[in-house]
Amino acid sequence: MLTRRQAIAISAAGLFWRAAASSAATTGISNEQYGAAMVIDALGGPGSNDPGVADGTPLSAKDLADVRSSGVTAVNVTVNLPGNGIDRFEKSIEKIADVEHELVTHPDVFLKVLAAGDLKRAKSTHRMGLIFGCQDTTMLEGDLKRLAVFYDLGVRICQPTYNRRNLIGDGCMETADGGLSRLGYEFVSETNRLRMLLDLSHAGPRTIEEGIAASSSPMAITHTGCRTLVDLPRNTSDSSLKALADRGGVAGIYFMPFLRASGQPHADDVIRHLEHAVDICGEDHVGIGTDGPIGGAVINEAFIAAARKEHEERVTAGVAAPGETADVFTLIPEYNDPQRFKTLADDLSRRGWPSARIEKILGRNFARLFSEVWEVTKT
Repeated sequence: MLTRRQAIAISAAGLFWRAAASSAATTGISNEQYGAAMVIDALGGPGSNDPGVADGTPLSAKDLADVRSSGVTAVNVTVNLPGNGIDRFEKSIEKIADVEHELVTHPDVFLKVLAAGDLKRAKSTHRMGLIFGCQDTTMLEGDLKRLAVFYDLGVRICQPTYNRRNLIGDGCMETADGGLSRLGYEFVSETNRLRMLLDLSHAGPRTIEEGIAASSSPMAITHTGCRTLVDLPRNTSDSSLKALADRGGVAGIYFMPFLRASGQPHADDVIRHLEHAVDICGEDHVGIGTDGPIGGAVINEAFIAAARKEHEERVTAGVAAPGETADVFTLIPEYNDPQRFKTLADDLSRRGWPSARIEKILGRNFARLFSEVWEVTKT
């Protein structure tokens, strides 16, 4: 189990990184540049990792303050319950109701994103756009007609699988790697018809390959890493990243344990995966999908215990992927606060990245993808 000394070391690493960076010869991008940028987290959400906060709990005043200070224009919020199990349709409707409640309660903070133009509205009105997304298709319970129901409720992004096999295809943890089922090919066709973004995160290698080939629209892998750098199932091969980019898609790099083979990932791991993804895909096809909440976590004994409990629950449910361990947190210490995108942009600038490329990574690439997929008239 992680000791208090280790936890303090992880927290201190973030402070040291920022202190060292602030003393560098260059100071990163300006606040004005960041404030003008379209910033999109392709998988995340408002809130924090605070222990004891149950799903569906209304956002706190601190959560709302974190949203306002983050500078994030829009975020892909998961509105379903991933994994195989009972009552997935009903439970996903309940999660949508929870997010709708926040939208109604805080119209000055949030804006529901249904079309690409809503991204610009969120930016111009200083609100955070919430994009409804589903990680898995188990909420359909085998009935593809329900995908249109979720579209009408606001879902604009959908993954076929979440680590395990389901009726649509194989996830990344299936050793058989059977790819898409016949129903899976019909699912891809239906996402294209509805102008819903196909998200191949958590899918098996063959499912990714077949999904890219079958889709008539550009697609995404909203939160992943580079498998060439770290050979873990949740990361994506160079060949699939290249195929995704060749079809106009975008890959989002996450802030997750899979960025390194063992131990706590840090900022240099994020940057290493970003640079490799840009080398493979080109700078027009890479973004960020943190796979974490906007607010930072306070790493104390309660947090450590809650992280261990969550890991044990994921193992019991059979959805924990190789690379997840009880003593590695699902965060990047240097980016463990609401201003993580600004800090990352500063770090990239200090490494010599041009501002235009940084703006693409921060969100312009995903904004372009959303526009291309969502805006064509449905048949």
